[in-house]
Amino acid sequence: MKAVETIKNIWKIEDLRNRIGITLLFVLIYRFGSFIVLPGVNPQALGELKDQTSEGLMALLDMFSGGAFSNASIFALGIMPYISASIVIQLLSIAVPSFQKMQKEGESGRKKITQYTRYLTVLILLFQGPSYLINLSLQMSGAMPTDLWFTISSTIILCGGSMFVMWLGERITDKGIGNGISFIIMVGIIARFPAAIIQEFTLSLTGGGGGLIKFLLEIIFLVVVIAAAVMLVQGVRKVPVQYAKKMVGNKQAGGVRQYIPLKVNASGVMPIIFAQAIMFIPLTVAPMISGGDGQPGKILSAFMDNNGFWYSLVFALLIIAFTYFYTAITINPTQMAEDMKRNGGFIPGIKPGKPTAEYIDLIMSRITFPGSLFLAAIAVLPAIVSSDAAFKMNMQFAQFFGGTSLLILVGVVLDTLQQVESHLLMRHYDGLLKSGRIRGRSGVIN
Repeated sequence: MKAVETIKNIWKIEDLRNRIGITLLFVLIYRFGSFIVLPGVNPQALGELKDQTSEGLMALLDMFSGGAFSNASIFALGIMPYISASIVIQLLSIAVPSFQKMQKEGESGRKKITQYTRYLTVLILLFQGPSYLINLSLQMSGAMPTDLWFTISSTIILCGGSMFVMWLGERITDKGIGNGISFIIMVGIIARFPAAIIQEFTLSLTGGGGGLIKFLLEIIFLVVVIAAAVMLVQGVRKVPVQYAKKMVGNKQAGGVRQYIPLKVNASGVMPIIFAQAIMFIPLTVAPMISGGDGQPGKILSAFMDNNGFWYSLVFALLIIAFTYFYTAITINPTQMAEDMKRNGGFIPGIKPGKPTAEYIDLIMSRITFPGSLFLAAIAVLPAIVSSDAAFKMNMQFAQFFGGTSLLILVGVVLDTLQQVESHLLMRHYDGLLKSGRIRGRSGVIN
């Protein structure tokens, strides 16, 4: 079988074998840390916290942390504070001249920006840590200390745990299979899938949920949605490029028409991760500004209900905005036009230079708009399928019908396969597919 042969080829490549082993080791460390409870917290009293995170925005946050949030773990705050800091720094890189200058300084500038991102992550953690502890004390009254020393020490532990998770993600990027931060998020999502599908199956058979037929229809629908997500991630628009003929010695070279693959979703899953990080803000500030009964106000509650209309609307608009934003900082039409001109290439019917850059920018705008709408539609799909008017699914299972969960899974899996594919092809082994090519978020190889 081809799959068995591919596994043998992977095992033959020492570098690839080591990278996969290191990745698995770091994943095991991350999963082990997700079950280490904060010192002073009674693990036997976590029942109410687990009930709180069984639905709503809390369930989504718990899924991102791989269950560490509901376990009151040292990794409870997860990787989202780092992502929030990355959003702020990237926005500053567009609006603030000093950050723009750092971006143009090459490797040294990127190191400075990374350092600022880490500092900002610590500041966010110092705010989110006490907020998490306040919510924890409301859910576990009498089962944990409430003195100042416990708050300070636990906040430091939570900050250290999240920074360690960030470090694990960076090591997976450098020493492992790549895409470390996204891989950490994906692991947390996958950890929730077996329990979610078992719970949905049980409810379908015993809870008056429609029986086995309904469950099978849900699985078929899930496969269709996954296929649609793969098409979104892999979709491209090919722009023809003609290269002028040149003489190399006594032979004629060039004159061949090639194509620039412009992705329908050039930003990958980053817009939906960024938008989700923004939508977690109400959940962070709620414990700080709740009334005496511990309940947030009506407006704040509306944005904490991830099945509600206002939450879904704002979430979709943020995804569309971040899709354009991230595409703009990922794709540089001017640089592409200059590279083509330098190599004697041109788009038929378009003058080289600035007109080419404007044409590429126009094409990107046209294909990004439907791509962003499709991305937003998939993102809010869990709220639709879990409603009473639709399938009325269990919310934990419904999260895998779209939203952040599905798109991260599809995007990261394709990227990981592409990384493995590249190592195999560089050493002249067959790829993971018969065609020998996998199209991931980062580009297309034809």
